Amino acid sequence: MSMDFNLFMNDIVQQARKEIVAAGYTELTSPEEVDETLNSKGTTLVMVNSVCGCAGGIARPAAAHAVHYDNRPDNLVTVFAGQDKEATARARELFTGYPPSSPSFALLKDGKLMTMVERHEIEGHDPMSVVAKLQAAFDEYCEEV
Repeated sequence: MSMDFNLFMNDIVQQARKEIVAAGYTELTSPEEVDETLNSKGTTLVMVNSVCGCAGGIARPAAAHAVHYDNRPDNLVTVFAGQDKEATARARELFTGYPPSSPSFALLKDGKLMTMVERHEIEGHDPMSVVAKLQAAFDEYCEEV
């Protein structure tokens, strides 16, 4: 039975990865990739992905829709909580003042955290309300493309 469960979980993880990459996000799977990307100039949206229902039903759809907007981050990246543990831990080190939360979104500018949308602002909300939060942050911190 555990073999079947592991195969099932692998399918869920692979689907979650495919969804966010198809939405235009680049996976960061190592601490080195996180350091290189999150400390770069410009604005970067980090989606902390997970296998929970609110990630699949709310956060990933919001991540996909929010970026179809005049103001948007220069870089779209994702780390996967519970899967790419070292990369996620390194990214969370930059999210000072916020407890670990997945799914969640962090918006950085020139390597500094500007704002976050935490799990409690995602879970129990509809995707469009999360899109609105993200786009409000884009209006505040990103320049029109």
